[in-house]
Parts: sequence; C-alpha cells; structure tokens
Amino acid sequence: MNFFFALILLFRLYGPSFCENGTRPNIVMVMCDAFDGRLTFDNGNKVVQLPYIQYMRELGTTFLNTYTNSPICCPSRAAMWSGQFVHLTQSWNNYKCLDANTTTWMDFLEENGYHTKMIGKLDYSSGGHSVSNRVEAWTRDVQFLLSQEGRPVTQLVGNESTVRINQIDWKNTNVATQWIQQRAAFPHQPFALYLGLNLPHTYKTDSLGPTAGGSTFRTSPYWLKKVSYDLISIPKWLPVADMHPVDYYSTFTKNCSGHFTAEEVKSIRAFYYAMCAETDAMLGQVITALRENGLLNNTTVIFTADHGELAMEHRQYYKMSMFEGSSRVPLLIMGPGLSSGLQVDQLVSLVDLYPTVLEIAGVAAVGNLSGHSLLPLMSESNAAPLQPHPHWVLSEYHGCNVNASTYMLRIGKWKYITYADGLSVPPQLFDMSLDERELHNVIWNFPDVWVNLDKLLQSIVDYPEVSKAVHLYNSQAFGAWRYSLGENYSQVIANLRWHVDWQKDVLANERAIDRWLYGSAWYL
Repeated sequence: MNFFFALILLFRLYGPSFCENGTRPNIVMVMCDAFDGRLTFDNGNKVVQLPYIQYMRELGTTFLNTYTNSPICCPSRAAMWSGQFVHLTQSWNNYKCLDANTTTWMDFLEENGYHTKMIGKLDYSSGGHSVSNRVEAWTRDVQFLLSQEGRPVTQLVGNESTVRINQIDWKNTNVATQWIQQRAAFPHQPFALYLGLNLPHTYKTDSLGPTAGGSTFRTSPYWLKKVSYDLISIPKWLPVADMHPVDYYSTFTKNCSGHFTAEEVKSIRAFYYAMCAETDAMLGQVITALRENGLLNNTTVIFTADHGELAMEHRQYYKMSMFEGSSRVPLLIMGPGLSSGLQVDQLVSLVDLYPTVLEIAGVAAVGNLSGHSLLPLMSESNAAPLQPHPHWVLSEYHGCNVNASTYMLRIGKWKYITYADGLSVPPQLFDMSLDERELHNVIWNFPDVWVNLDKLLQSIVDYPEVSKAVHLYNSQAFGAWRYSLGENYSQVIANLRWHVDWQKDVLANERAIDRWLYGSAWYL
C-alpha cells in the first residue's frame, strides 16, 4: 500500500513534467541583456532575421506582454533569480542587489536532484559595477545635473564574413554547448543550465575613458545584412518643451538632447537590430547542441532578457525607463508537454520565472514569492492554475540616469507611471490601445482612472514609503563611501563621469552634496 501511495504522490508531483525517458525535463535558460521584447512578435521578425527565435515561436509559447521588474541589469536579474519584487529584495541599483545567502530557483533545483551550471553574465549579487555607476545612483537627488553618458554612436567592424563580434559571449556560448555535450552521457539525471549573454547591450566607448558607460552600437556587415533597412521606423519625438521632466533628465544625462539626423537615428536602430541577430545566433547554437545530442525533446528551453533597449525612441537610448522599448522583454518557452505556436496575451513579468521553472521541474516552491507559475498558460493539459495570475504587472526603478524613484503599473489598456511620493513629480498615464508609441500623457483626462490605479498600486507596494527608504539608503551609502575615502575623496570623485564643469567648480558641487546630505536623515 505504501508503494502505491508513494507512486501516486510521485505522479502528482512530477507526472506533468516527465519526459520520454521517464526523467524530469532538463531546463535551459538563455538570458540576454537589453533585448527589445517586441522583436519576438510578427512585425519585429520582419525588420530583422531572427531564425531561432522564430523556431521557438513555432515550437513553443510566446508571451506577448512580458515586462521587466526593473529596467536595469542587476535589480532585474535579482527579481528573476529570487522571484520577488525589487522593493522586497531592496535591490535598489546596479551596486546593491541580492544578499549572498538568497536562495535562487537554481539552488532549489540543485537541492532536488538537478545537475546545475551557470555560465556567463549573472549580475544579480551586490557589489558589482563601477564606482561611477553606484555614485550616480546614490546622488541622483542632488540638485545639479550629472554629466552626460557618451553620445550614442555606431561602429562597423570586420567584413561580410565576420560573425563573432562579442568574443566573450561567443566563448561562453561555446562553454555552454560543450557542457551540454558532456551532460548527454548522463541521460537519467536532469540538468539545469543558465547562459547569461551581454548582447545586445551596447559596448563601452573606449575613447571616453574607463568610467564611461556603453554608448557604442557595434556590429559587422555580416549581421547588418540580416536587417531590412527599409522597414526600420524613425521614432517620433515630443518637442523638448512637452517632455515629462524626468524623461528630459534622462534624455540629457544619456547625451541625447542634441541634434540627431534621421539617418543617424536609423543607423543606430539598424546596428542594434544587427546585434540582436547575433544574439539569436548564440541561442541557435545552444538549441542545435541540444538537438544534435538527442536532448531537445527532453528539455525546456527559455529565452528572455533583463530589460529592453530604447534605441532612440523617446529621444533616448539605453534602458532605465518605463517606456515599452526599455521595459518590454522577450519570453519564449518550449519543451515537452508545452503548447506549440501559442501566443499568450496575459501580462507577465520576470518574477514569474522562478515558480514556473520549479513547477516544470516538479519542485514545490517555498517562501513568499511575488510571481506566479506560467505553466498553466502554456501546458497542453490546460490544467487550471492553483493561483490565477494577477491581471497586472509591476516594475520599479531606483538607479542612475533617472532623478526620482519610478513605479509602473500595467493593467488592461493602461500604463500608469508615478514617481517618488506620488505628489512632488507629476504622474503619467498612457492608453496603450490607442497610443502604442506613448506620446500622449492622458493623466489629467481620466482622474477616476488615476485614482483607482494609484489605489491598486499602493495596495501592491507602499511606494511613498519605499521612495523614502531608497532616499535614506542613498544618503547613507554615499556618506559611508565618502568617509571611507578620506583625503582622496575630491580626487576620486573628480575622475568620475560627473557634472559637466566638475573639475572647474569642485567646491560648488561639494557644497551641493553637503546640502543634500545635511538635509537627509543621516550624515557622516
């Protein structure tokens, strides 16, 4: 009797996930950096050739409305790995992310019999990124403008046979495929592989020095041939006078407030799409390795990204924005028992991957997760979910290049964006059914919608209190860092990417920081 009871229990836990060979499915996640999720839709596939994304579209499920939980590298990945919203993990910026003892979904898989491997860009633990990046996040409330990022530029390298531009990503992809070949010799133990790519993130602009950000869109003629240049759209920009003050701050610090010709904008977008095509080829190498080693039918493959890339939409490049180009990410999943050719309209976000992966593996999730499993939305069995997915998604941002904590609630046709305490900076509201390009802020036209969405948002996160906590953290972190430098402080800060006239007027800017610190709740 005990044997049959155990068998029934095992089937309930693992039955939906069993593969042809009787084992639980392997799980492979390829997560890239700065991939616009809209490129995985029909129109996106026309502007650039993405054959392996198309392959996953045909054999798996495409989630059409997937959002990052924070449009910047480390906090976004921290949400994905932990299954919790940013305000719960307190992953405020690219320097402060998950605590070292945080249990990720990969940890759970390993504890439950999976052979695990993580390769490439992880970027979810605290202490990473440059001094410049963290100081800019800490001091965004100081009343002066930071100096600008490098102006976005394009760089053509190689020739029509030059395939491997990002050598580090290709090296990591090779390591991943070799590891897959090795695991083929152990068919009875499931494995979980994570490959983190840096593409299609922009490259550092070396001429701007070691503290410069990534402002160079780099590719070769080989990849540019994959782009349909005539189909590239030139995004419409609002007049500077009509821009939201936070958006203009971002535009200025990203060095996009100057003049750009239509051809310049189109070239930047073409180079970005070419970089996406190179990313797709790396995904293809992983899929090919699974197929050639007889593992594809027993493997769930997930393709996603930490955030998108504006690529000159809204007079900006980079991420750090709640506009669609920055906050919308790809999510494609294919594997045994999952629907083929399915497109899901449900609003989802990266925190949903934690419970999804665990349910696919037949592992019970523990703890208080922000996300919900997506398996019922794509399973061939059409089983009803134990917990229906909410009809909204949340994203928040607390890092550099934006001078106020930002919160985005997406629900139905509405995108609601509010800042700081909800009072000191005007909010934004976009009707996405009529205004896909997000050019018309209709917040004043729909006061009832505004009130109701803000009430819903505050039921999810007490965002005025979170903004206070971030402000306090910023002043404490900067004060401690400044104190630790002692007499070297002025020299170190003068060498950062900073105020335009910093070295001409160091004293004035130090006074601005002092006023900010003294006005904060804590000061060293």
